[in-house]
Amino acid sequence: MTTDAAVAGRVAKGGEFHAVGLVSTAHFVSHFHSLVLPPLFLLLRERWGVGFVELGFALTIGSIVSVATQMPMGWLADRFGPRRLLIAALCLGGFAIASIGLADSYAWLIAATALLGIANAIYHPADYAILSARVASSRIGRAFSVHTFAGMLGGAVAPAVMLVLATTMGVRTALVAAGLVGLMVALPVAWVRNLEAEPARNRGGGRHHAVENGQRRTVLTPALLALTVFFVLLSLSSSGITNFSVAALTSAYGLPFAAANLALSAYLTASAFGVLGGGFVADRTRRHGQVAAAGFAVNAVIILLIGTIGLPSLLLVAAMGIAGFLSGMIMPSRDMLVRAAAPAGGVGRAFGIVSIGLSTGGMIGPMLFGWIMDRGAPHWVFGASVVFMVLVVVFALISDMRSAGRRGARPTGPARPV
Repeated sequence: MTTDAAVAGRVAKGGEFHAVGLVSTAHFVSHFHSLVLPPLFLLLRERWGVGFVELGFALTIGSIVSVATQMPMGWLADRFGPRRLLIAALCLGGFAIASIGLADSYAWLIAATALLGIANAIYHPADYAILSARVASSRIGRAFSVHTFAGMLGGAVAPAVMLVLATTMGVRTALVAAGLVGLMVALPVAWVRNLEAEPARNRGGGRHHAVENGQRRTVLTPALLALTVFFVLLSLSSSGITNFSVAALTSAYGLPFAAANLALSAYLTASAFGVLGGGFVADRTRRHGQVAAAGFAVNAVIILLIGTIGLPSLLLVAAMGIAGFLSGMIMPSRDMLVRAAAPAGGVGRAFGIVSIGLSTGGMIGPMLFGWIMDRGAPHWVFGASVVFMVLVVVFALISDMRSAGRRGARPTGPARPV
């Protein structure tokens, strides 16, 4: 019997690896598609005769659609199965990107980014539903970590990949090739039909839903609303770097297009590895606000130097890499702040609420930084980012003090019944 249990455990773990691998690959594609367009902004601006505001507006449309469809997609994932929706997201996102290259017009860019927004709204509900169903609770944290890392890695390689494709194949062919990646990944997801098996989802389900219903009115707390603003500032602090640093560096310092894209790739790649390192930091401290504040304070200094001093290419790439690592390192601590502020039984909904802040920043940021570029002030892409980083530091310290106050106010005797 022990041998049978061990064999069953190995089979189950093999299924987990399958699920984590496929879902993480899909998450890689979602972030890759999200950052296909910004590295091509300079080329698309000249090709279509539009400004940076217009290009930023297209990204904003995608963010608005994504926010508007997030909740319906979560319901559809539960109703029709997350695997089916994940296949649809990969196909729809791939079609949206490829169609931009085929249509080759700004008018279609608006429609395509709306389609891409729908696809992006599917990924997280479908991904987390599959992982929660297929991965044991003792390993779910590592599964989520790999999932997040894969997504960030997809965004990190996008600028370099699109630079190579655009310079060797042309902009239109590069976009079509990037779109086909989604269709290619959809095939193995469609082939593996057991992704929707639910061996553990219903365990203790009745009690879980009772807690959910009981806590429904306690999620919109002042602490979580403040953290939602905190997430808006987080999104704005990175939006300019992610979407407009290439254009700003080339315009402000005459940096070669290839060097600017390399710097952005260094930032995004280091950010992905920073997430992994930040997980160890978050496990060793309860002062998560101080970790976030310290990381962003140093980051603000680095970005300020980049925006005010014309760094040589190699030094710039190194500075962007350090900034990216620090921005990634604080993400686990950021999430721990939300977890600490969440009421009992409301962690999932708490993260849903604060994630609206990220999406809101995603809607405001491209337009704001596109307007800055069109005003001929590329240095202020970095300057405005520094302002938002300083505000993040302030909010992080406030959240940390509130969290410490809540810990200090807890009774030392037996816990009160919930």
